[in-house]
Amino acid sequence: MANLILSIATFAAILLLVGAWKRWRGEGAGKQMWLMIVAALVILANIAIWVVPDDKGQSLVTGAADQP
Repeated sequence: MANLILSIATFAAILLLVGAWKRWRGEGAGKQMWLMIVAALVILANIAIWVVPDDKGQSLVTGAADQP
């Protein structure tokens, strides 16, 4: 289940970045474009927190998968 949620979050971050790029190319830089970029960066930071392993080689995703 965690893999599905991380995949959806990654897809959402990619879509936000594509939307920001289209906004920049179309109507020029606006507040919405910067908010989309910030939201995508926050999502990607959360994904990194869950996926990057610690010194023992364990990540939050692998630790959550081990729990019953």
